[in-house]
Amino acid sequence: MLSDLEIAERAELVPISEIAGQIGLLDDEIETYGRYKAKVSLAAIERRKGGRLGKLILVSGTSPTSAGEGKTTVSVGLGQALAKIGKQAAICLREPSLGPCMGLKGGAAGGGFSQVVPMEDINLHFTGDFHAITAAHNLLAAMLDNHLHQGNALGIDTRQITWPRALDMNDRALRQIVIGLGGRSDGVPRESGFVITVASEVMAILCLATGIADLRRRLGDIVVGYRADGSAVTCRDLNAHGAMAALLKDAIKPNLVQTLEHTPAFIHGGPFANIAHGTNSILATRLALETRDYAVVETGFGSELGAEKFMDIVAPASGLWPAAAVLVTTVRALKMQGGVPAAELKREDLDRLALGLVNLDRHIDNLLAFGLPPVVAVNIFPTDSLAERELVLAHARSRGVPAEEVDAFQNGGDGTVRLAERVVEAAEQVVEPHSLYAREASLVEKIETVARTVYGADGVEFAPAASRRLGQITAMGLGHLPVCLAKNQYSFTDDPSRLGRPTGFTVTVKEVRLNAGAGFVVVLLGSVMQMPGLPKQPAAERMDLTEDGRISGLF
Repeated sequence: MLSDLEIAERAELVPISEIAGQIGLLDDEIETYGRYKAKVSLAAIERRKGGRLGKLILVSGTSPTSAGEGKTTVSVGLGQALAKIGKQAAICLREPSLGPCMGLKGGAAGGGFSQVVPMEDINLHFTGDFHAITAAHNLLAAMLDNHLHQGNALGIDTRQITWPRALDMNDRALRQIVIGLGGRSDGVPRESGFVITVASEVMAILCLATGIADLRRRLGDIVVGYRADGSAVTCRDLNAHGAMAALLKDAIKPNLVQTLEHTPAFIHGGPFANIAHGTNSILATRLALETRDYAVVETGFGSELGAEKFMDIVAPASGLWPAAAVLVTTVRALKMQGGVPAAELKREDLDRLALGLVNLDRHIDNLLAFGLPPVVAVNIFPTDSLAERELVLAHARSRGVPAEEVDAFQNGGDGTVRLAERVVEAAEQVVEPHSLYAREASLVEKIETVARTVYGADGVEFAPAASRRLGQITAMGLGHLPVCLAKNQYSFTDDPSRLGRPTGFTVTVKEVRLNAGAGFVVVLLGSVMQMPGLPKQPAAERMDLTEDGRISGLF
């Protein structure tokens, strides 16, 4: 079969102006970036405010594995399939980060015949949003250190500075650094570090902002550090928020592209799904719902991460609640959850597959806990046996949950039609989706609710420093904020080696960080990397540019 890049290069795209016209956008509401990409003005969203909204379909998955589940591919295939059965649909995805693209994970534009295009642009610089976010983040860092150099009138405790620098590339050497070395004119020496841009609070703010005024307010609320008395110092105190907003004036506008089958796709923002909320922007999702009958919104990682954060952070902030949920799984992933090594996944193993089904059950239970009717999508691979596929389908259906096989990779929308039909049926049900906890609950209660309900933990242990920070945040009057639990994506526990559906465990809160601008409290369980490193053989080694300007080796 052709590579993803070869398929994308051979695709016959239509001008993005035609896609924009297809969803009712006016000529002056789009700004084209070449022939096949465009930004949509915020006026297009404002013009439709108060009108009818389509139905939001939330796409989540079982616990990720090294085998890959194809959640983005299924999301794209579903959007294409909805069009094939006569429904107006759009797809809402996050933008890929250069770090994983050049490192190990690969792109985030789907695969095979279920891709968003132009794939090579989307996976590289796209419309420059990430560069603008990086610049805005680092402007604040520069203004903070300049304030220290100029006399520190705000009395910032240099040992309690919480604002790092950012770079959209995997680079482990930048995790912990010392800055300000040299002479007196070179700044104030102190320890610092870098996070990858998708872990920046500015990224989360951009994706949660409901407009320019809200963006500017949120930027001003960023806490950059604390004084010796424990009081917070904000971006607004440094008067940096206005310039940061100016740098983001174009980045805040949703990006419009198309799939291989010309289904509209909004790709905007890319917050991590553990350290942040892991979903595309509220503005892009609203635009999709204002212009289409169905908006397919992919969340990051499994239901206990991306879907939980959508339901507990994004939906309450935006008022956009799902009508149904899709749970993507694979035979390969469930076999790994049952103990099959990666090297043996091609062999039929019904016994250990049956053991791995408990992981599927936990994710089904999680979606039901949010009041969402799930539809299980079994993304098939050539090495799956018929007996294995039938076992997974039968198990899901025995729970009263619709389940269909999906072949979006090789057959695009045609391979996803049955799933689309089940999703439409599920979305017709009367549901009452809801968050897990009340706004008024304490931060500790919120953390314990998530850990017990979606992880299945027996309880939560708090490190002394974490307890002190939670008390400080509450004393600041911010105890009403939702919590964003950050943990590894491979296990329901804070130990990535415990697969399946573990029981009899507790999770430990090691650290708590206040993301006041984004509007949530980050709660770190175990070791969560904010600046990944490149693997021994980075994907970048295979990439090149031919003499005629074509990119090669990109997936």
